[in-house]
Amino acid sequence: MWWQDAVVYQIYPRSFQDSDGDGIGDLRGITSRLDYLSYLGVDAFWLSPIYPSPLADFGYDVADYTAVDPQLGTLDDFDEVVREAHARGLKVLLDLIPCHTSIEHAWFREHPDRYIWSPGLPLALEFAAHDETHSLAILRASAVRPALEVP
Repeated sequence: MWWQDAVVYQIYPRSFQDSDGDGIGDLRGITSRLDYLSYLGVDAFWLSPIYPSPLADFGYDVADYTAVDPQLGTLDDFDEVVREAHARGLKVLLDLIPCHTSIEHAWFREHPDRYIWSPGLPLALEFAAHDETHSLAILRASAVRPALEVP
């Protein structure tokens, strides 16, 4: 299989490349950097969620699996990313997380009884970065996650 020896580059779209100056990375920004990814020698890139989301869980709380978050672009912009990536021999992987729906998702609104809320265990996310002065920056977030019960 192609992926066994592939080099895969993960892209968090919101911070990768901003094409319109609004401070948020977007799909057009990704398209503009495909030559750079080719230069690096990657075989594929993996896009973290690009779906509409209230961003309570960094985009993993999906509100609509059939659309692109308007801050990131449009479905046409996504088609362009794929078209241009394939023209360079790059494969495109999407982060599909069907068990992480937002409370804004139609599944949740139509069938809230299928979700089981548990008393929250804190979700601790720690991102540490060291600079030349060895200072440490830590971001912590906590959330309560629903469990999806499939009938």
